[in-house]
Amino acid sequence: MSDWNFARVWAELAGVVGRRPAVICGERRLGFAQLADRAARLAGHLASAGVRPGDRVAIDLVNRPEYLETFFAAGLLGAVPVNVNYRYGPAEIAYLLADSDTAAVVTEPAFAAAVRDACGRVAGGRRDGAPQVLVVGPDYERAVASGDPGGPWRARRPSGDDLIFLYTGGTTGMPKGVMWRHDDLYVALWQMARPGTEPPDPIAAARAGKRAPTALPACPLMHGTGLFIALSTLAGGGTVVLIDRPGLDAALVWDEVARHGVEVLTIVGDAFARPLLEALEASGGRDDLGCLRAVTSSGVTWSPETKRGLLRHLPQVLLLDSLGASEGLMTRSAARASDDEIRPARFAVNERIRVVTDDGRDVTPGSGEVGMVAVGGRLPLGYHNDPDKTARTFRTIDGQRWSVPGDHATVEADGTIRLLGRGSATINTGGEKVYPEEVELALRRHPGVADCVVVGVPDARFGETVVAVVAPTAGTAIEEADLREHARRAGLAGYKLPRRVVVLPGGLGRAPNGKADYGRLRRLAAERLGVEVP
Repeated sequence: MSDWNFARVWAELAGVVGRRPAVICGERRLGFAQLADRAARLAGHLASAGVRPGDRVAIDLVNRPEYLETFFAAGLLGAVPVNVNYRYGPAEIAYLLADSDTAAVVTEPAFAAAVRDACGRVAGGRRDGAPQVLVVGPDYERAVASGDPGGPWRARRPSGDDLIFLYTGGTTGMPKGVMWRHDDLYVALWQMARPGTEPPDPIAAARAGKRAPTALPACPLMHGTGLFIALSTLAGGGTVVLIDRPGLDAALVWDEVARHGVEVLTIVGDAFARPLLEALEASGGRDDLGCLRAVTSSGVTWSPETKRGLLRHLPQVLLLDSLGASEGLMTRSAARASDDEIRPARFAVNERIRVVTDDGRDVTPGSGEVGMVAVGGRLPLGYHNDPDKTARTFRTIDGQRWSVPGDHATVEADGTIRLLGRGSATINTGGEKVYPEEVELALRRHPGVADCVVVGVPDARFGETVVAVVAPTAGTAIEEADLREHARRAGLAGYKLPRRVVVLPGGLGRAPNGKADYGRLRRLAAERLGVEVP
């Protein structure tokens, strides 16, 4: 059994490639040695403040170097880094801090008031009182400057059994903390791109001059897609480029790609890809992006039309759709400019990926039967404080443990998986199941649709009726009948066609990770249509 730990690997790399840039953010550049020193000093400060192995350290920050420093410091201590959605208000932060039993929070001035309010709400529930708060700026820098990088805490070697908490919002209910062992996540990230192989010695690779590509996570580090690319890039001795502001500034992303020679850009589906494509179109194309080799996406639909648009401007780039979730990493599907046809991402059934029915049978290829995607291999331990949800998601099938996060799918005759969408968003209309992702892909091909989500709104006759919530392109008026006819021409069955359309000119209000809040949009659509939601 392996014993990989991100903090230990990064610390060892600092002794080999200390001057190599580890993190770049605007004008700030931290080499591996400087990053390791600052993380060790922060660890020393946290240890002197009473943070011990196994304690939780929450991180409520945008994509700034301090995010990775805090993650690194927690790893060195054997403490558990905990992600916090920086859009949360005090009540939501308090829930997460209480659920994780957080001992310390690192945040920034813009979020400090909400964090302190939240800490006050949970103070009575912790044996040591309210969690400690450290705010980026003068206080944080004093803590780093005064921390002992070689204190008694150094006697403990970071272990592969140490934990990482990744809180996922999902589409329903309160967020739950997915518990990953360092070792399992390290191996799973490696095997996602290289199935069936074991991670090599990163120190030997660094001595041989090898390094991971320079990567820019355009999505937040507070979510799995952004964090995972940062972790794997640093573990491979590569450079992570960050943009330290919330939201997506597409023109700035392209500027930073060109400025820092970014080779891998990580996004989340059309929510990121469409604005990035629009920025390229608006500029008439750019000739300074030849450094870029791959754009990776995970978690949200990435339409073939947007992929074709990007490849027109970036013919050298490989577009990678990743299938996976916080509860388990799976595989990738690639698209290139040389491909005869760009289709929605397809993934093949293999020894680590299967589609299973509720009773644990494999869906027969070509049968049309719908099941749930299951992933094997290295998996999280489960959900913190939720054994029931753990049992529902992490199942033993044929004597092996599988993660079944909730993605409906069917298997084509050739063994490829056709994704249908998350079960919690599935619409039941007149006894027929409608999977939103299939309808959304069709509607996004309409030239007047900038973004859309499909939800089920209560209906007296059919149980639910299909409603499209649409953000129109600038200057476009969406006609309900026209959109429905467009969906019909796209080949959708009659029961899948949107019966009503709700137009939101200001956008859908997606989360920073590009995901839509289906529950909120369902309630909003029902309100607009005068329907009561139970």
